Amino acid sequence: MTVLRMRARWVIAAIGLTAFFATPSRAETVRMTVATYSAATQPYFEKMAREFHSANPSIDVKIEMVAWPALLQKLQTDISGNANADLSIIGTRWLLDFVHDDMAEPLDSYMSPEFRQRFIGPFLQPGEIDGKVYGLPIAASARAMYFNKPMLAKAGFPDGPATWDDVVAAAEKIKAAGGAGFGLQGKPLEVDVYWYYALWSFSGDVVGPDRKAAFDSPAGVRALTLYKSMLDHGLTQDSPTNYTREDVQNLFKQGRVGMMITAPFLINQIAKEAPTLDYGIVPVPKGTTSSTYAVTDSVVMFRNSKVKSAAWKFLDFLFTKEPRIEFTKGEGFLPTTHGEAEDPYFTGNERLQTFVKLLPTAHFAPTITGWEDTAKAVTDALQSVYLGKADPAAALAQAAKAADESLGK
Repeated sequence: MTVLRMRARWVIAAIGLTAFFATPSRAETVRMTVATYSAATQPYFEKMAREFHSANPSIDVKIEMVAWPALLQKLQTDISGNANADLSIIGTRWLLDFVHDDMAEPLDSYMSPEFRQRFIGPFLQPGEIDGKVYGLPIAASARAMYFNKPMLAKAGFPDGPATWDDVVAAAEKIKAAGGAGFGLQGKPLEVDVYWYYALWSFSGDVVGPDRKAAFDSPAGVRALTLYKSMLDHGLTQDSPTNYTREDVQNLFKQGRVGMMITAPFLINQIAKEAPTLDYGIVPVPKGTTSSTYAVTDSVVMFRNSKVKSAAWKFLDFLFTKEPRIEFTKGEGFLPTTHGEAEDPYFTGNERLQTFVKLLPTAHFAPTITGWEDTAKAVTDALQSVYLGKADPAAALAQAAKAADESLGK
């Protein structure tokens, strides 16, 4: 063999070795299950995954989209087959069950003091169980009454209803004019929550200090009798059990219902889909007290994740200022971090500020096992009453008995 050939082989070998040692190690892949909030959800998370990977080439992020109604069942199925993602959005009300089943990873050891200080306190608290943080508030909202200004002005309430008596009086006038006064949700999801607004406003509660059902109370009967009376007198849209929250929101956007209770994300929907709609927002009507419902959805890391450090790095990125502002603005939620809350979009938005001002009187879903079973029992009771198959008191008593079989277990 000539020296030239030998040198050529050495060069080729050297190039091969250099290529071998220079080849980067295979990227870690973080999987995240994301619930769909709107048409903006998937583009946002896929954009965040790309931006994160660009800054962290050794970590890929795979976004797996799921519709909200199918989310809990999917997570349960995936977990049972050890096929779950590393991270997932969940309803915070489910969190205790995940912790109870030892599926959620405590996040305290990953969180620096600076990271904790990013959050607005009341929104971080629902993710804490037994002194440990298991969920980070990815989305937050409260509830208020939307009203169609022209319809309510003709009914004698130009500034919207302040009490349930106002709601009934306005709905009667709207009915006389050929419209539907109060939009009543009766088809899942959150059928139970739509009734809790009235329950809380009459000083009732869903679960008592003894972790037993408390909704089968005089306040509960009063609240359900109110809804049933409006339905019986034609003050709602026809057949509420055929209407989801989204369906009732669509009626409102179309100008076909005068009043409804929902979250701040309807503001964005109206701006896009019904920009000429003249509407206002006021607190949930008062019974004996003022109240609202505050909700967070959380991101959790699962205990069986094999890429926890990488998964946390992506979470840290998602909860920095600019990604949070983009998500919250795009979906129409309330800020959960101080960085978002200081942005002019939120400080200068009067409609969003209506929701923010309601937070001191807000109820969160209690952190207790069996909450989903309770929600189903209440939903079944409400639907039976709306359909004329049961009396409010009897239906609530039966639902309380069913709820107590699961609550706190």
